[in-house]
This record gives sequence, C-alpha cells and structure tokens, in this order.
Amino acid sequence: MSKLEGKVAVVTGASKGIGAAIAKALAKNGAAVVVNYASSKAGADAVVDAITSAGGRAVAVQGDVSKAEQAQGLIEAAIKQFGRLDVLVNNSGVYEFAPIEDVTEEHYRRLFDVNVLGVLLATRAASKHLGEGGSIVNISSAVTSVHTPTSAVYTGTKGALNAISGVLANELAPRRIRVNVVSPGFVVTEGTHTAGIVGSEMEAGFVAQTPLGRAGHPDDIAGVVAFLASDDARWVTGEEITASGGIR
Repeated sequence: MSKLEGKVAVVTGASKGIGAAIAKALAKNGAAVVVNYASSKAGADAVVDAITSAGGRAVAVQGDVSKAEQAQGLIEAAIKQFGRLDVLVNNSGVYEFAPIEDVTEEHYRRLFDVNVLGVLLATRAASKHLGEGGSIVNISSAVTSVHTPTSAVYTGTKGALNAISGVLANELAPRRIRVNVVSPGFVVTEGTHTAGIVGSEMEAGFVAQTPLGRAGHPDDIAGVVAFLASDDARWVTGEEITASGGIR
C-alpha cells in the first residue's frame, strides 16, 4: 500500500513549479489531491491530467487563499469532492525581490497577504476538518538563513511563516495534528525564470554557495513534503527541514 493511500490532500498554488511537483508526489503516494490555483486554470488542469493519467485522483479548484471566503471555499470543495481532509500543503506564495529603495506599501502588502495571511486563512479553514494524524506542511525558504540582498520583504514573510508554524505546531498538537516547514534553497521553476534569476549572476552565486553544487528542482522538494505528509513522520512536528543542497 502506498504511504498516503486513502488520504486527501489540498496543495495551494499547485498549478506550476514546486506546488505542481508536490501535488504529483502526493498523488503518486496514493493521496487524492485538490490542486489549487489562483489564476492559471490551464496549469492546474495540466497537473490534474498528469495525475489522473497515471491512475491517481485529483481535481483543480480555483481560489485566492489571501481572501477568507475563497480559502474557506477551497477546503469545502475538498470535503465535497473527496469526503475528508488529511493533509494541507501551504505552498502559495509571491516571489518578488526589491532593493530597499524600491519597497512600497503595495509590494509589502502583496507579499504578506499571500505568503502569511494566506497560510493563516487556509489553515484556519482546514483545521476544522483535519483529524488525528492530520498534517500541515508550510513551504518557507532558505532565504531566512542566507539573508539574500534585495529580499527584505520576501524574507520577512518567510521568517513570519516559520514563527507561525512553530506556534501552530504547539497549538494543534493536542488534536494530534502535525505542523512542519520545508525551506527550499534555490530551485529552478517558472517563477525563478520569470524573475530573471535563472541564468543570472544571482543563480551562479547561489550554486557557488551550495555544497551539493547545483540548483534544486521541484522534485527535490516534493519528496520531503510527501514524507512529512505521511505517517512515516508521525513523530515529527514543529520542525523545519531545509532542502537546499546544504546552503546556509
């Protein structure tokens, strides 16, 4: 039996990149997966098609997790479609760097609304349905320890996420719900391509600092999340796993 057989997972921001890889990994391990997307229906549908073509179960559900009603609707859609909820992966995030001179209120609020408030709202909605053995995995970033220039706001969101995750791990532990964090290092995704980082001096700098000597790939992160979502990690909560090739 696959280690997630019979479980139902919601993965936010799963239409591409790390989120898409996580959704596929959870499905490969037996979970039925709700593939959430904010705007890219085509991307989410492609992830669902890949999962169902391989014999898995998945459905795409639109929703902006930074909006309370939509976050609640996402979780309700999972319950309606699959009858239960066992795993929530908070992967939705805005990836945007700016030097301090260019930081604006709009930039700050855009990042914090999705990267922090979105996690709180999705977790609030999911916590009503997660039972004993439930698992929440929050996707943070190694920037919180690397302190990359021009990432002040983005790093701030991930530092907040790490602190919140520790609080929630303690708060939800009496209900036997686990909360853990995965912090990727530099990963080649559509987002890092769009941001102009792939092929840049910044990428070269990240790789040069990485002991394993390469950039990461979405599957490098997905396997760690699948472990934390499963009963193999039943004694693991309140932890941060840095999946970064060794960069610190």
